[in-house]
Amino acid sequence: MRFVMWTVTPEPFDSPAAAALWRAYYTEVSDRWYLLHDGRRTDPAELEREIAARSGAELAPPRGRLLVARYDGEPAGSAGVRMLDDTTAELTRVFLYEPMRGRGGAPLLVGAAEDTARALGATRMILDTRGDLVEARTLYARLGYTETEPHNDDRYAEHWFSKKLT
Repeated sequence: MRFVMWTVTPEPFDSPAAAALWRAYYTEVSDRWYLLHDGRRTDPAELEREIAARSGAELAPPRGRLLVARYDGEPAGSAGVRMLDDTTAELTRVFLYEPMRGRGGAPLLVGAAEDTARALGATRMILDTRGDLVEARTLYARLGYTETEPHNDDRYAEHWFSKKLT
């Protein structure tokens, strides 16, 4: 019998695995937005500009981390943590490739991100998401995050969550 295993480890934000995961994440959430609001997929030139503009450098040590989940050794997902102040961390870029969903990776990634935030000194994790990302909102609620008032003015944020990390 062969056991397949999840692993979650820190990864440089600009590694090939991280870059591929960022591209897949951004493509999916951008396409979902445009399909819902404009009935079209993301314009390829816009996609390339946005991917290039958001390198993920804020997820580099010492104030941030990018975590990559691997399933049976292959990159399968990511989660980012960045410190906003001495006690508040933001969870971002939580993503799993579609074929990897439903296999327990998302709670594992979020848990690893929470542990990472604690190690960086955070006592609270915040995040924002959109209304159409129903799966994400369901996951966060299941993991103990509570919906809060807005904590930023991101034009795409429609739901804000927080969780104490004590």
